[in-house]
Amino acid sequence: MNQQKIEVLVIGSGIAGLFYAIHCAEFAQVTIVTKGTIGESNTMYAQGGIAAVFDKTDSIENHVHDTLVAGDGLCNEKAVRLITQNAKHAILELDKLKVKFDKKETGTFDLHREGGHSHARVVHTTDATGKEVENALVNQVRSHNNITILENCFAVELCVTDNTCTGVIAIENKTNELLHIHAEAVMLASGGAGQVYKLNTNPSIATGDGFAMAERAGAAISNMEFVQFHPTTLYEPGNQVFLITEALRGFGAELKNKRGDTFMEKYHPLKSLAPRDIVTRAIVNEMKKSGEPCVYLDLREFNTQELQKHFPNIYDRCKQAGLNLTKDMIPVVPAAHYMCGGVVTDLKGKTSIKNLYACGEVSCTGVHGANRLASNSLLEGLVFAESAASDSKTLLQSAIPLANPIVIMQLNKHEDADLSSMKKYVQQLMWRYAGIVRQGTELNYCEEELKELHLKLTSRISLHGISVEVMEMLNLVETSLMIVQAALLREESRGCHYRTDFPEKKMMAPETEKYGHIQGV
Repeated sequence: MNQQKIEVLVIGSGIAGLFYAIHCAEFAQVTIVTKGTIGESNTMYAQGGIAAVFDKTDSIENHVHDTLVAGDGLCNEKAVRLITQNAKHAILELDKLKVKFDKKETGTFDLHREGGHSHARVVHTTDATGKEVENALVNQVRSHNNITILENCFAVELCVTDNTCTGVIAIENKTNELLHIHAEAVMLASGGAGQVYKLNTNPSIATGDGFAMAERAGAAISNMEFVQFHPTTLYEPGNQVFLITEALRGFGAELKNKRGDTFMEKYHPLKSLAPRDIVTRAIVNEMKKSGEPCVYLDLREFNTQELQKHFPNIYDRCKQAGLNLTKDMIPVVPAAHYMCGGVVTDLKGKTSIKNLYACGEVSCTGVHGANRLASNSLLEGLVFAESAASDSKTLLQSAIPLANPIVIMQLNKHEDADLSSMKKYVQQLMWRYAGIVRQGTELNYCEEELKELHLKLTSRISLHGISVEVMEMLNLVETSLMIVQAALLREESRGCHYRTDFPEKKMMAPETEKYGHIQGV
């Protein structure tokens, strides 16, 4: 087994991991481990933007209020205030890193309004903000002398001794070699778990690896029942899911049924600009009533040149699908999007395991509560990455040398041909029984099926050893189990967790239970 020792280890290469790495590289040697190529992450697919208060008619209090409302009573207000107060600073820092945000002729940011926001406050780059930010950060990381990048390197297990993280075991894909990387500080920024579901907006790498690794290591995990489904993805059966940003609705597009009638006024005062969980369930309800496989976004009254200017990727993709947006409405359906819960952290990104930080979608900082507010996601990653980097500097200055025991693992030499069908089964199982609308009996059935699959996988590993494919499948199943078991425990409907057998909200729990955070937040 190849052994390496470094100061700071980052698992993942989305906005949170890269921003953390850039800040840590100012005082330490940093190594980034990423399962694919650097830049391959959910960040690349984030169309909307980054929320911040720049408009004089807006305020931080408004941003806080909108976030708390979207989170449906489960946000940690301290965490919400942390990101909203630091939002402008984060965006200006990205501006210095040559992120090309859309600006007006006056030089000020061109601000969009999105679902759940009371004001226009979303800074963006047309409809491809995540891609622009990610590419700028990748360029910074690649050119930094203090940062080493290990691509196509799959993190298998966190190494934890006496509740202290000392590094990670990883598989180097090209050589099929096990790496034992010792580190003084470890950042888990491994992204999300959209691949748990049949329909999702995530890349193929989003298989819940970080959630499962952290859970096996004993880290505190919270709010896994809150899986956000994006209400509008292009309905095109047989093709890869394509996100239709809610910035279109902020631009004036309205949701309608096949007859061209609006329906969101029946569900929320903000109509098509209601929070994502409400819009998603409204769409599902309308589809159920009509028997239609989708609903529609109407942009027919829009100026074509304005559409092409502000939403070029969506315009081109709809054109590829044979849609003429001056005549045709866009058929849309919900799909799994982002996790709201995850590895519990404090306001410095510290987890319940010493020397282990978590940031980005894998973390549960308390910002999102029961539902994410649009364009707070990239913002959360930026603000918490910088906060964690500051704490990591203090950690390294006072670090005590730790023992690094060797972890023995056997690499699997067998073919794993049946894993593809197992993955499809899990995705269908989760979509049907633990998706947008849930019910206790169905969740129990789903849990039993997942437990059986988990037993098969752990038996296979004990007999034949590990491989990237087997561990990825194990992570998918374990993350699915966490979602289902958390959904069973929450016997109420709140945010993006809706149970037909418990359709009402409960009274608020005591604060420590409500936030599910480790002491000190």
